Amino acid sequence: MSRRIRHIFFASCLLLSAGFAGPEQIYKSTMPDGKVIYGPEPAPGAKKVEKITPRTENTGVQISTPEQKREVQQRQSQQAGQAGERKAELERLQRELQDAEAAREAGREPQEGETIGKAGGGTRLTDAYFERQKALEAAVQDARKRFQEAQGR
Repeated sequence: MSRRIRHIFFASCLLLSAGFAGPEQIYKSTMPDGKVIYGPEPAPGAKKVEKITPRTENTGVQISTPEQKREVQQRQSQQAGQAGERKAELERLQRELQDAEAAREAGREPQEGETIGKAGGGTRLTDAYFERQKALEAAVQDARKRFQEAQGR
């Protein structure tokens, strides 16, 4: 084996062994005045030194009983269900708004009985036409308000 390959092999072994090293030791040093110092080595002049090995294998959130696990799963499925319901409600309200806007656009043309003839010729729109336009616009505004309120929740 060449010298270069041996160096690469040795370096690789060191890197791999570093990955499998256990947790680092920590020292808790109690000084004569009662002050506590934590560090990678004992503090000089400490009256008491304790060697502490951090437990890193059990870090994070853990569910300790089957009942707790079931409760977490129930909450997660309930939240997912609520999110689905909210999405469906928003889609429904958006469709209602689009339908109201489409009805308003389609209702711009006067219907039968909403025009009246003028004495000099031609026609003019009646109050019924303007009342219908007002109702169509109110429906759009109401649908828009419901949709925006639902978005804000």
